[in-house]
Amino acid sequence: MTHTVQTSVSQANDVQPVLSIVIAVLDEQDNLPQVCRELAEACANLPPSEVVFVNDGSRDNTVAVLRQLRQDCLPNLRILSHDRCLGKSAGLRTGITAARGQWVATIDGDGQDDPRELVGLLALARSANGTPPLVVGVRARRKDGWSRRFATRFANGLRQRLLQDHCPDTGAPIKIFRREDFLRLPQFEGLHRFLPALFASYGVPLLCHPVSHRARLHGQSKYTNFNRAVVGVRDLLGVMWLRNRTRLPRTVDEC
Repeated sequence: MTHTVQTSVSQANDVQPVLSIVIAVLDEQDNLPQVCRELAEACANLPPSEVVFVNDGSRDNTVAVLRQLRQDCLPNLRILSHDRCLGKSAGLRTGITAARGQWVATIDGDGQDDPRELVGLLALARSANGTPPLVVGVRARRKDGWSRRFATRFANGLRQRLLQDHCPDTGAPIKIFRREDFLRLPQFEGLHRFLPALFASYGVPLLCHPVSHRARLHGQSKYTNFNRAVVGVRDLLGVMWLRNRTRLPRTVDEC
């Protein structure tokens, strides 16, 4: 099934962005003011950029708050809305499909990520030699509770052992990559947790760089350790199958 995203005339006439910052949110109205203020600060130090929020069926005032913040501090903000909650990966897919930048950055909308980290990560991505990389911002010191840190450490270890993706923090929200590389990947819910392995299957190299991490500003995570584990094991098996069945030519010649 395909869908279209309508954009306004003013957006279409804007300067072509180099970077699209895509954020999928669900019921994050209280966290958005600080997130958007930090995004505005980051954008002042980035090449031409746009910020694409995807509202994944929120039941609070997320959209109204985003509209006000667009007027107050972030004029390059775009707001896309799902008619119902579809999950984070679907939200990112919607935002990245609609994005106008060559490069895409993803972060979470709960305030745990510092958008100002994107300045250094984008410079790292653009200065890399050879094939443009996937850059992952590895959370050096997690500010989550001990149970979540333990669950994440276990999940990352299992993924690395089975997928050999060489990424110590595959679930890290802060990532930068080329839009066209992402759109080649198969779509499924949970995709965002396996990007290093999936990008590697398509010949995209990986760069990891430490970034700061903070406690959630307001509210609670939408996921529990238990549902992450149950869904994660199923998805891990699926990604192993996908990688095993991926066949790509080394070169393509037109004769």
